[in-house]
Amino acid sequence: MAEMGSKGVTAGKIASNVQKKLTRAQEKVLQKLGKADETKDEQFEQCVQNFNKQLTEGTRLQKDLRTYLASVKAMHEASKKLSECLQEVYEPEWPGRDEANKIAENNDLLWMDYHQKLVDQALLTMDTYLGQFPDIKSRIAKRGRKLVDYDSARHHYESLQTAKKKDEAKIAKAEEELIKAQKVFEEMNVDLQEELPSLWNSRVGFYVNTFQSIAGLEENFHKEMSKLNQNLNDVLVSLEKQHGSNTFTVKAQPSDSAPEKGNKSPSPPPDGSPAATPEIRVNHEPEPAGGASPGATIPKSPSQPAEASEVVGGAQEPGETAASEAASSSLPAVVVETFSATVNGAVEGSSGTGRLDLPPGFMFKVQAQHDYTATDTDELQLKAGDVVLVIPFQNPEEQDEGWLMGVKESDWNQHKDLEKCRGVFPENFTERVQ
Repeated sequence: MAEMGSKGVTAGKIASNVQKKLTRAQEKVLQKLGKADETKDEQFEQCVQNFNKQLTEGTRLQKDLRTYLASVKAMHEASKKLSECLQEVYEPEWPGRDEANKIAENNDLLWMDYHQKLVDQALLTMDTYLGQFPDIKSRIAKRGRKLVDYDSARHHYESLQTAKKKDEAKIAKAEEELIKAQKVFEEMNVDLQEELPSLWNSRVGFYVNTFQSIAGLEENFHKEMSKLNQNLNDVLVSLEKQHGSNTFTVKAQPSDSAPEKGNKSPSPPPDGSPAATPEIRVNHEPEPAGGASPGATIPKSPSQPAEASEVVGGAQEPGETAASEAASSSLPAVVVETFSATVNGAVEGSSGTGRLDLPPGFMFKVQAQHDYTATDTDELQLKAGDVVLVIPFQNPEEQDEGWLMGVKESDWNQHKDLEKCRGVFPENFTERVQ
């Protein structure tokens, strides 16, 4: 009989729960259709939004912290293998072998200590912080269900009161159920109204403590690691002094794909374009019989240094001297002749021609064949069709192979200010036009 009674109670609870779910579902449908009003609390809804945001941020922080710890562990393993490699190659008769081994042991211990402290002072605290969210989230959901129950009871009571044929017994029972539903809802609502703002405000202190712990641990770790690295460096310096005659010198190997340090390496223009192969113009006029005439320029062969020109016999004119010096300091030999002629023309025509409208030291014009996007502040941004006035570098040592200094003609005509407008650009993106 007890078993039957127990089963009966269980069945009754199941039926009651099913009925509650049906009633809630019906109430929600009526509210969505606008046939029943819904009790709303904007302040509480804002607290729920803050709660969800705080939970999302905390979950992300926990995930990223675990990733950081995994990286620390991976770095520890890599550092350990590197130390083991050094121990294996360090021959017994070399000085400092014991010190090197001791440094490797301390290195391993330092990594282990750093990882463990991160777990204790950051990850476990993170887990504790997030541990309070599931319960509160469950209570928020339960409050939502109790609010629906309260609205349902309220609507049922109101419908009985407005009915044409009133049943006082049903009205009294409905009122009793309404009071009960309201009490349950308000108890949960009051507790959450107090807890949610407090939890939201606690995030600031938690973030401060967490990141202070991480920053402090990382700072101490790197200080201690720096000492170990300095000790290892001292051991290796001692080894180098004993075997100084066998020192291995690392020399930079030139590579077509890797330019030397500090040099710019312009990207090649599209294949098959006119600018893919820069145009080279060399003076092929025959040398006069019996030697060069005074003031004549002699083109340099590829094997000679890239000087601008050599003057054979006679004195140079001022314009020739300036052209020769400027070209020799910044340009390849293949453009020397045109450069000299251009500068000489500028000097000779300064009394009344349009050369005064060109920038000082103007050499020749080029036109961009392709767009070029500047990657540094000292570079020109070029669009296909832009005309650039080429000028020499102020410091010849700053010129990198394949790059020219210039100012866009449009900028020069507008500003007449070299300091503001000039810049470097890749020669192979342009074609000479004058």
